[in-house]
Amino acid sequence: MMHSLQYSAYELLWLFLIYSLAGWCAGVAVAAVKRKKFINTGVLNLPLCPVYGVTAVMFCIFLDELKEHPVFLALGGAVIGAVIVVVTGIVLERIFHRKWKDYSEYRFGFGGFITAPLLVAFSAAAVFVLWVGNPLLLKVIYMIPSGIGRILLYGILVVVAVDLSGVLAVVWKWRRHINRTAELTGNMQMVSETFGNAITRTVRRRLERSYPNIETQKILESKSAQAEQEKTGFARGCGFYKLFWLFLIGAFLGDIVETVFCRITMGWWMSRSSVVYGPFSIVWGLGCALLSAFLYRYRDRSDRYIFLYGTVVGGTYEYMCSVFTELVFGTVFWDYSALPFNLGGRINLLYCFFWGIAAVLWLKGIYPFLSGLIERIPKKIGPALTWVLVVLMVLNMGISSAALARYSARQVGVPAENKLESCIDEHFPNERMEKIYPKAKIVK
Repeated sequence: MMHSLQYSAYELLWLFLIYSLAGWCAGVAVAAVKRKKFINTGVLNLPLCPVYGVTAVMFCIFLDELKEHPVFLALGGAVIGAVIVVVTGIVLERIFHRKWKDYSEYRFGFGGFITAPLLVAFSAAAVFVLWVGNPLLLKVIYMIPSGIGRILLYGILVVVAVDLSGVLAVVWKWRRHINRTAELTGNMQMVSETFGNAITRTVRRRLERSYPNIETQKILESKSAQAEQEKTGFARGCGFYKLFWLFLIGAFLGDIVETVFCRITMGWWMSRSSVVYGPFSIVWGLGCALLSAFLYRYRDRSDRYIFLYGTVVGGTYEYMCSVFTELVFGTVFWDYSALPFNLGGRINLLYCFFWGIAAVLWLKGIYPFLSGLIERIPKKIGPALTWVLVVLMVLNMGISSAALARYSARQVGVPAENKLESCIDEHFPNERMEKIYPKAKIVK
């Protein structure tokens, strides 16, 4: 199994811009039908909706090798689109404490972030992008002379960056204004001050017209409620602190479970760690954190619901991790080609079911127990301890990435070019790397 990125950075950036424009046009058209007037549905002032551009680029990176498997291509498109929309929605909700788009009244709305018709649209979009859109657009892109094309591309990206910076400045001023107001008067019913300049007022009004759910009063009420909740203890709810600790614990438990499983099924002890220091499986840690973040509000749903969600999302997540590590590090860490019902050796049906079972066990049994333990950490030391562990884990992952990159380079005869690479070669020779990653396979 080998996979190489079929698109250059130049092509991906152009595709990002074009699909961002196409997504913006589609959003404006839908809004025009519903509201009978023009509404800029994008976050930027430019006619671009970056979330659609990012989604199309993710299709290109992760789903290109599924072009010959239309069912899996459509399924992958739905899941990737859903993940991007939900993550974007959660981030915006964390910032504004209010949904930008609320689909709660729809069935299968998943917390009001997405709907079943939108999932179908993402499925169709993945097939269209890879079968029709990309081949046509790439021909058009390469009709532009290379030098002119690059100047034009970089110029547009600079304008986008400036526009984004302006919007973020307004949003930051908006949020800071609300925070300050909430501190001064918790019972205030509305924010009466203006932002002080016409640009800020214009952008704010456009955002409120485009996304009626972003109402200052509701943001204020939510902010006050959150502040009240945070006073009760460390890592309440499902915020950053809770998710990081779940990631850390999940990474540790996942490594231990995999190690024991390999011992039982294969008869020998084998390292399943993702990093060079400590027994931590990053794939499992991220999986636990993501499942907790996405399904936290649905933890009381039926086991069947959680199992199906965990099976689909877990399988897609494992597939994307396999593609990512192969593209970035040139290394395959697992290969299921010998197992039945596998897809490119990256995932197989049995292990997808394991993800579903793990989701049920995690949310129904393990999560409540671990959540209680995490919340018992004293509030005085909890934040400081968390950030120390964040720094250590980031360093661990950075060193591991550098060691893996040099391990892959050494396999094809690339010598160390500086003191840092020589130091990595000295401390992480092939023998040590093969002991840490016994199942790793180098690909071109």
